Amino acid sequence: MKILAIESSCDETAAAVVEDGVRVCSNVVATQIAEHRLYGGVVPEIASRRHCESIAAVTEEALEQAGVALPELDALAVTYAPGLIGALLVGVNFAKGLSLASGKPLIPVHHIRAHIAANYLAHPDLKPPFLCLVVSGGHSHLIEVKDYTEFRIIGRTRDDAAGEAYDKAARAMGYPYPGGVAVDQAAGRGSPTYRLPRPQVEGSSFDFSFSGLKTAVLNLLNQAAQKGEKVRKEDLCASFQLAVCDILADRLMRAAESTEYCQIVLAGGVSANSGIRARMESECRERGLQLFVPPLCYCGDNAAMVGSQAYFEAQGGRFAGLDLNAAASMPVDQAYF
Repeated sequence: MKILAIESSCDETAAAVVEDGVRVCSNVVATQIAEHRLYGGVVPEIASRRHCESIAAVTEEALEQAGVALPELDALAVTYAPGLIGALLVGVNFAKGLSLASGKPLIPVHHIRAHIAANYLAHPDLKPPFLCLVVSGGHSHLIEVKDYTEFRIIGRTRDDAAGEAYDKAARAMGYPYPGGVAVDQAAGRGSPTYRLPRPQVEGSSFDFSFSGLKTAVLNLLNQAAQKGEKVRKEDLCASFQLAVCDILADRLMRAAESTEYCQIVLAGGVSANSGIRARMESECRERGLQLFVPPLCYCGDNAAMVGSQAYFEAQGGRFAGLDLNAAASMPVDQAYF
């Protein structure tokens, strides 16, 4: 089953052709990072306009690279939630137009489900059930993946997501957007000499809280500026990254012990972080757990992961009509139907 997938939930315009959920025939991404860097973060209005300008060409290139024409496809797929509403609407309406013109069925795909499915592309032998840690700019979740289309959230952030905390801490330290990459690189050159908190959510051993950690970094920088002291940014980055790794590893290992899953999966844009990947590999190795991580090319937003999840949604008969609408927020354990 060949599916043309479209992704436009944030600042990447992407299209891909994926066969049977695991074989990537093409994967094209047009990024807007350079433009949004001028403003220190994603500007929703600009993102939507750039999607409008790029989506047709990106889709055409994906079809050309895959060596297929629209009539040869079995279905179309599109990310419809969650994300920036204006950005999502560009992809959803473009996909609905293609569906109407071609008569091909349309598959709605949840963005976080797609991030999880990125692992199926790199690890064809991976099959549910398993425990997944999703870490991205807007999401931090512990998810029990019972089946390809059946999910249960067992932990989530109560405030900032891990990626959001990275970006805000990076901005405060003067690093350019995207801040998470800059902090990861700087952390490799520093030592974790600063003491930072590891916030916990009272009464919920699997939930995350990163707001206090981010605030601690801001306070440290402000106090140093008031006293005329110099902050060793590389050391602060290393301290911040160690704190994030401690928090994520603590919740993930607690959840693994509680649920007794032996397969552990990482997903989301922040899963590209070298410190987090190394820490999870170490933690899983010590406990005899099998860890699956997506390759770097599938960590960030892309359409190949959308095409992968779309295949499994289609197997369950989850198709959408032309009344499909975008949604800025939607839990991963809910779906279009």
